[in-house]
Amino acid sequence: MSHRILSLSISLEQDVVLARQRTRQIAELLGFSVQDQTRLATAISEVARNAFSYAGGGRIDYLLEGETPPQVLIVKISDNGPGIGQLQQVLNGRYVSSTGMGVGLTGAMRLMDQSSVDTGERGTLITLKKLLPPGMPALSGPQIGDLGAQLAKGPLATSFDEVQRHNQELLQALEDVRARQEELIQLTAELEDTNRGVVALYAELDEKAEDLRRADHMKSRFLSNMSHEFRTPLSSIRALSRLLLARVDGDLQPEQEKQVSLILRGAEDLSELVNDLLDLAKIEAGKTDVRAAPVDVANVFSALRGMMRPLLSSKVDLLFVHDDALPTMFSDEGKIAQILRNLISNALKFTERGEVEVSAQVTADGRSMEFRVRDTGLGIATEHLPLIFEEFTQIENRLQRGVKGTGLGLPLCRKLAELMGGDLKAESAPGVGSVFIATLPLRYAEEDPLHEISSTDRALALDPDRPTVLIVEDDPATRLLYEDYVRGTRYQPVSVATVHDARKMLAMIPVAAVLLEIVPPEEEAWRLLTEIKHGDTDPLLIIATDNLDKSKGLALGADAYLAKPAERHDVLALLARLDTPGSVSPSSASGDSVA
Repeated sequence: MSHRILSLSISLEQDVVLARQRTRQIAELLGFSVQDQTRLATAISEVARNAFSYAGGGRIDYLLEGETPPQVLIVKISDNGPGIGQLQQVLNGRYVSSTGMGVGLTGAMRLMDQSSVDTGERGTLITLKKLLPPGMPALSGPQIGDLGAQLAKGPLATSFDEVQRHNQELLQALEDVRARQEELIQLTAELEDTNRGVVALYAELDEKAEDLRRADHMKSRFLSNMSHEFRTPLSSIRALSRLLLARVDGDLQPEQEKQVSLILRGAEDLSELVNDLLDLAKIEAGKTDVRAAPVDVANVFSALRGMMRPLLSSKVDLLFVHDDALPTMFSDEGKIAQILRNLISNALKFTERGEVEVSAQVTADGRSMEFRVRDTGLGIATEHLPLIFEEFTQIENRLQRGVKGTGLGLPLCRKLAELMGGDLKAESAPGVGSVFIATLPLRYAEEDPLHEISSTDRALALDPDRPTVLIVEDDPATRLLYEDYVRGTRYQPVSVATVHDARKMLAMIPVAAVLLEIVPPEEEAWRLLTEIKHGDTDPLLIIATDNLDKSKGLALGADAYLAKPAERHDVLALLARLDTPGSVSPSSASGDSVA
């Protein structure tokens, strides 16, 4: 909804000066900075001068749009002149006139957040818009009326005073330019020195990085070779120990049996260490493949129940909890079982009495399975939680000496979870117990969806022959819904969750349409809208939000407004306008356009 602040008639040359004065007064009352006051006054007076010079006069209307901050100052300058010939050349900056026609108009439009020109034989209407500064509270209708009353009471300076003030502003601007030029010269010199240092630093970093890559490669080769070399003698030791314990070559004395059992146990511990080292080396070398196939969680739990039964004590219960309606995963069953087996084994080691509960459930977004292994054991202090995922690290506790371990199990579990596109984290408190949470995607994919990868990779993955629709939506479920709408068409979707990410994507890729939710912070979202409409490109801009102040969005240049969540047929109908040049026009109701 628009509220009128003031109207002025331009019939005399002095009215151009009056327009400049009134604009500055209004800008000051609306909380604009001194610099913005000057910009607004300059822009309006320049357009008013054009109206007087080329159309013999006109009218200026000052309006305030919107009910919530940030509101929009709208200034409309109209005349009944012959119109502006060759308007497109004027707006593109290619028109050359001996009188300077067009220079003032384009300069004024650059000083505003948004502008438009409607011209013809019956006259011209120029609309200039500027967002009120951040932090300025919204003005209601009565407050805007009081604003007009203040303007009526305020004394006006003479033309001489206005010219003198204008000269002072020009002198101040020139002084600012001179100061900035000196700062720029100094900054350029500092940057040159810094660049020389950065170049040298980069050369040194490249050298160190190459050394680290070489050392990492050698470490992986050493672990891999060592693991393979150890496996053969260890297998022989285990086999021979079992033969002796089986009395194949004769009976053993009790002390001999005890010694051979210790040899077998030591060989098995070393074999487990070697296997963990080999798995870690293979993951770091990128040689571990994920063999994705349908996975039934109930079957995995059933196998683990039988496998872990020998490790149970009479004081600890092992429980498996899951919903019979869990969906089938498409992932690597062996690696899922390996992660859970290690987590359950750790929980049983450090739980003297109580229970170890293993559960599975689908996450709230419906895209991942969350496995939880909860125990009632010793627990881990908060400051030690990051350390448990470091290789060869073990937290000292009173049970540590009585259990075997290498400190490789949890780091291996986390690397396996990340390899499958998931994550592993822990929650714990001393004396209460621990919960290890492995979150794995329901469907493993070689490449993540577009909205899960980096902005640069996303831009490189796009098809240059298909128009791109940028979706700005902070709710993951709604973002996925809009992607599905667009994916089945000739367009390709790219989605982001924040205004910051949207700006990054707009700087990297050409966009045919933007589906924008007014995401928090709302002021930044409104400013993004004005930046898009004020930029070099002019994409179809659709607002899909539950924010009811749609008049502000339309005033700032949105092409359509849809109530959230938008329907598929409404979104596709608006995108179809891209195939019909000249058919895009602002919308006054959800999904409906005004011809």
